[in-house]
Amino acid sequence: MALLAVATSTFVLALTWGGSIYEWTDPMIFMMFAITLVAGIAFVQVEKRASEPIMPLFLFKDKNFNLTTTAGLLIAIAMFGAIGYMPTYLQMAGGYSASVAGLLMAPMMFVLLVTSTIAGFVVSRTGNYKNLPIIGSFVVAVGLFLMSRIEVDTHVWMICLSMAVLGIGLGMSMQILTLIVQNSFPLKYVGTATAGTNYFRQVGSTLGAAVVGSIFSSRLMAYANENLAALGDAASDAGSANSFTPAVVHQLPEPVRDAVVLSYNQALIPIYLWLIPLMIIAAVLLMFVKEKALATTVEEAMAQPAERAVEALEAPAADAVTKYVAAASKNQDEL
Repeated sequence: MALLAVATSTFVLALTWGGSIYEWTDPMIFMMFAITLVAGIAFVQVEKRASEPIMPLFLFKDKNFNLTTTAGLLIAIAMFGAIGYMPTYLQMAGGYSASVAGLLMAPMMFVLLVTSTIAGFVVSRTGNYKNLPIIGSFVVAVGLFLMSRIEVDTHVWMICLSMAVLGIGLGMSMQILTLIVQNSFPLKYVGTATAGTNYFRQVGSTLGAAVVGSIFSSRLMAYANENLAALGDAASDAGSANSFTPAVVHQLPEPVRDAVVLSYNQALIPIYLWLIPLMIIAAVLLMFVKEKALATTVEEAMAQPAERAVEALEAPAADAVTKYVAAASKNQDEL
């Protein structure tokens, strides 16, 4: 657990600091990546020998686990990268209070909840789950595109509508990806597999917030300096971009305030367009998921370990067990 924590922390710090606090070529960034690599290799070696591994390596032998976990990580990056700074943007551009800006995120969360519930009913009734997250990934891409078209004067209901589209896509994909993982393993390993995929999803959410925040802050500094410089002496009292808060910005003279809000829009909104390729990659990965029969009872799930134990044996042993079971069944029928 310590090795995993070190590898994760240094990886996130490297991506957060790179290009903002430190140059990408700075020794500190190289050192963070080196620690990540060493700790990651050590973690794998420890897990190979552990009698009770926290992340068994056999999980990564399952194609569905690898595909859905990678897709979930990419979706989490896009999700938290997209919504992490939207409340602050609403405060800056719309002049809303922090509480109102938070409430304006409610349409997205409500639609996400309703969509995920409906998706669950559909999967339960049909037993088919492969297509939902693929469609959901494309819907998230559409939501990100709509958010990338936001201007300073865009009405708030349009912003809420764009986020609602994002919520529909997330509701169709995130929970179904967890279901696919859980359905790919025997009951004995469902908890472990779920924890494993959730770990990578949390890493994705952390990376989304960190990387987008790093890119956004550096872009904001550049655009703010450029737009304020164009105002000349009128911007002398604006201060540094590091000190911009919604309360401070809305007390500035109108020309200066407009320049700051424009800088915020120019720095943040185009990043949403850059997140779309992640969703396309996620959708393509999910196309290769193998749809297995959906386990509907605990008994059915408990029957899987014995079958998979036979599959895991060497060929001669597996054949012997299969023949023994067939012979026993035949004798039972004759009796």
